[in-house]
Amino acid sequence: MTKIGKRGLLGLAGAALAAPAFAQGAFPTRTITMVVPFAAGGPTDTVARLIAQAMSTNLGQTVVVENVGGAGGTLGAQRTAQARPDGYNVLMHHIGMATIPTLYRRLAYDPINGFETIGLVTEVPMTLVGRNALPAQNMQELVALVKREGEKLNYANAGIGAASHLCGLLLMQAMGTRMTTVPYRGTGPAMNDLLAGTVDLMCDQTTNTTEQIKAGGIRAFAVTTSDRLESLPDLPTAAQGGLPGFEVSVWHGLYAPKGTPAPIITRLNQALVAALQDPNVGTRFAALGTAPVPVARATPAAHREFWQADIAKWRPLIQAAGQYAD
Repeated sequence: MTKIGKRGLLGLAGAALAAPAFAQGAFPTRTITMVVPFAAGGPTDTVARLIAQAMSTNLGQTVVVENVGGAGGTLGAQRTAQARPDGYNVLMHHIGMATIPTLYRRLAYDPINGFETIGLVTEVPMTLVGRNALPAQNMQELVALVKREGEKLNYANAGIGAASHLCGLLLMQAMGTRMTTVPYRGTGPAMNDLLAGTVDLMCDQTTNTTEQIKAGGIRAFAVTTSDRLESLPDLPTAAQGGLPGFEVSVWHGLYAPKGTPAPIITRLNQALVAALQDPNVGTRFAALGTAPVPVARATPAAHREFWQADIAKWRPLIQAAGQYAD
């Protein structure tokens, strides 16, 4: 048996210590799962699939999207928070990450400290839309109709905590009245019923409504941003339509489980930034009425700062509404 000297043992020990770092540096070596905590075909799913495809190209490994819907996005978030922090499980979530900490008072995971931020992706405007046969042709007539009919009107949303639910809370607060809320298990079913005329109104992201508006399947009343959209130039803002102060957009961000090593977060962020700069992503986002965030906002630090500020913004609004998911 060959004898190994002291230097040899030290060299072997050093190599053993370096092995994990080498493996980590080679990340990724297999498929990455991007969890979307909502139904397939919805706006967050659309954003995720565009980003996943572009990130796959940069990472040299496939990024697959897995829809884990239910409980206002908390089931998919919980799955990611409790996953192994090795970079192979990430979460694409929207503004719900800022509202879940208040909407849900009892959760099986920490909705704030259970994640590492990877970067912001996009801020999506929302549109207030209704069934084509609704007896209101513009925003002014809609406001008058809602104030007159109140709970006789049905407002659809994709479930408690969904962007459409949050927009509805702000809308009813701005109008000073209430409608009958009809929650669905996802944006797709809610939109289908709006197209069929089963429900009256909905407020949802342009990623889900733009094509339906252009096709004439639903009637658009306003966009929820301060400026009109290039993709829907004839659609007035809510303020222009007689509802000043009603503004809301839905941001999306990418997360990893708490404890994911910093070099892996950096690599995932590099792939995300490359995806945001991909011309195809920019073109597809523009067609949906949105755009990638500037690179400066796509860093893990900028993402976390924005997220924490939005938690503080939404907490008093939700508490004032007194509507909790549990």
